[in-house]
Amino acid sequence: MNLTTFAMTEAAAGGWTGILGTLLPLVLMFGLMYLLLIRPQRTKEKKLREQINAMAVGDKIITAGGVVGKIVNLKDDEVTISTSVANTLITFKKASISSVIKPVSE
Repeated sequence: MNLTTFAMTEAAAGGWTGILGTLLPLVLMFGLMYLLLIRPQRTKEKKLREQINAMAVGDKIITAGGVVGKIVNLKDDEVTISTSVANTLITFKKASISSVIKPVSE
């Protein structure tokens, strides 16, 4: 007898207790996945969004590709950074920023 047939006969024989006993492990598994995986990722994304919205000229950023630079210009959805001693300017979309580092005030 396979598992689905067994679950159907249990549900038919036990009524609500059979259905509850069958669905309860699935509900608990999805609840645990939400608490361990989805919720922390959403809070991390929210924190990054807040950091991106609070960026200012002079902050350091790290892009998704690993480019590190200092912000020299902000437009609507674009950021221009200076990346080296030679003042190489590169323009990125805000969506490609993976981290914002505020300068330490002395």
